[in-house]
Amino acid sequence: MAKIICLETATVNCSVAVFDNEKLLSFSQSNTGDFSHSEKLHIFIQQTLKEAGMEPKDLDCVAVSKGPGSYTGLRIGVSSAKGLAYALGIPVVTVDTLKIIAMVGQKTTEADLYVPMIDARRMEVYTAVYDRDMRMIEPVSAKVIDDDTFSFLPKDKKICFCGDGMGKCKNLIDIPQAIFTADVYPCAQAMGGEALRLFCEKKWEDVAYFEPYYLKDFVSTAQINKKK
Repeated sequence: MAKIICLETATVNCSVAVFDNEKLLSFSQSNTGDFSHSEKLHIFIQQTLKEAGMEPKDLDCVAVSKGPGSYTGLRIGVSSAKGLAYALGIPVVTVDTLKIIAMVGQKTTEADLYVPMIDARRMEVYTAVYDRDMRMIEPVSAKVIDDDTFSFLPKDKKICFCGDGMGKCKNLIDIPQAIFTADVYPCAQAMGGEALRLFCEKKWEDVAYFEPYYLKDFVSTAQINKKK
């Protein structure tokens, strides 16, 4: 038996879920898109634990979305996960944000391959490719979108493109069986099974030294404007 709390803060949404093994006990989410994660995350943690009839000391593990995604969102989520785990003396496991998006997409769309996308400004996205068993077959990367970006994908497969970066790619993808699934965001509710697997396999992070997977260095809006 493993009681796991999952934190997801990598994009505009903020969510927390508590699981007993793979059974969802409680769930809290904000999808206002205002990046107020620092205000909401700890309230959600307290709220989901209370609704699950648990106290922090009952937890066996903390799971957190590790990136890529929003620099600030990832910092808040990972810092909270590390602080909670350190205080309780329990392990941290981390789940790829793009895999979480793919798992959410799979709940609504049946396909052979899943291509989750996170908007990385302008015509760039963070992306990867997963098969229907959620095995990564194309590693996480930052891609500048043009007519040739996804030419390596098979033309005879049903491929689901999902995530908030999908919209900028839709008109540039020439795949006969492409499916474009809108409004798919990473969510703590989708993390339970993967978090449990990582916990049971003891694929735990070093609480002291783990850092989010930013993929690219942080660039502030001020720096971008300065370059123009």
